[in-house]
Amino acid sequence: MTTTVGFIGAGMIGGTVARLSVAAGHHVVLSNSRGPRTLTDLVAELGPLASAGTTEQAAEAGDIVVVSIPLKAYRSVPAGPLAGKVVIDTNNYYPERDGHVAELDDGSLTSSGLLQRHLQDAHVVKVFNNIFFRHLASLARPHGAADRSALPIAGDDEQAKATVTEFLDSIGYDAVDTGRLAESWRHEPGSPAYGPPYGSFADHAGTPADAAKIRAALAEAER
Repeated sequence: MTTTVGFIGAGMIGGTVARLSVAAGHHVVLSNSRGPRTLTDLVAELGPLASAGTTEQAAEAGDIVVVSIPLKAYRSVPAGPLAGKVVIDTNNYYPERDGHVAELDDGSLTSSGLLQRHLQDAHVVKVFNNIFFRHLASLARPHGAADRSALPIAGDDEQAKATVTEFLDSIGYDAVDTGRLAESWRHEPGSPAYGPPYGSFADHAGTPADAAKIRAALAEAER
């Protein structure tokens, strides 16, 4: 599978996913809130498979689009160009950064559910939110590797999850299906699956976490 991946946000997680994508042979179109010119260095680092554009251009270009911006900015994601597309949501809700959102505080909605409501015609799949960006970079392994790690995914559209699973496989990860977006709290901040399975943040190499380890951590989640 070779595809074009659009990026709305190219920070630590977004930039890391872009690097893994290019390494796997995918084209990437990067964008951020500050404009394409601020991405010149990253594009140069990534090479000929990478380009930069506006948020709208990245949304239009991507067969898959990765949204990796602070949750408080979710309304800035352009809904029109994303209609019908698979949207990967890497975001987490941090009230100290994002301000309090009543529906998230009372658990009636998840952060990815909030983005899905904004992008009514897109197919949102939550992934990459539970892993330290340095571990994401260091733990990628080829298909079939004995020490391959897995990432939890959640989404309301089965075909979208299948597409994301295939994409994850191409960049070095297995997938563990958590269920619908309403279940994505199981790998949000504070849950057993958030961070620890992949090792200490102080160890940039990380510790491989296979599908069984991730399933066990998800099963321990409580609200």
